Amino acid sequence: MISEKESPMRTKLAVLVASIGLLFAVAPMWAHHAFTAEFDAKQPIKLRGTVAKVELINPHSWIHIDVKGEDGQVVRWMVEGGTPNTLLRRGFTKTSLPVGTEIIADGYRAKDGSNRANGRDITFPDGRKIFLGGSSPDAPPEK
Repeated sequence: MISEKESPMRTKLAVLVASIGLLFAVAPMWAHHAFTAEFDAKQPIKLRGTVAKVELINPHSWIHIDVKGEDGQVVRWMVEGGTPNTLLRRGFTKTSLPVGTEIIADGYRAKDGSNRANGRDITFPDGRKIFLGGSSPDAPPEK
């Protein structure tokens, strides 16, 4: 039988354990950024270039593209995509985009002016298009 002194202590312990569990559950949300924190939906961009590197890492994938500017200089852009799992469900795998592939990436510029963009779509040389982003304001609903 539980004494009257033990009951409040067990209640406090249960509340403490539940609170700690809740903190661990919401911690990933603090680490994850929102689209509007880093990218500007009013600054769409179209990048035409060559794939230099593909990183399928969490929480976002990155496609590094070498883009030739109007002055002829090549500039490396980083285009953020959805999570690897989200891209996989859309048919995008590690072998979908080999280094050296010419692509067009449509997306939104970074607010800080860096050579980063949140990718919306990428268009392959054969005309196929795949939705790349996950957090852009015009993202289609998940399947």
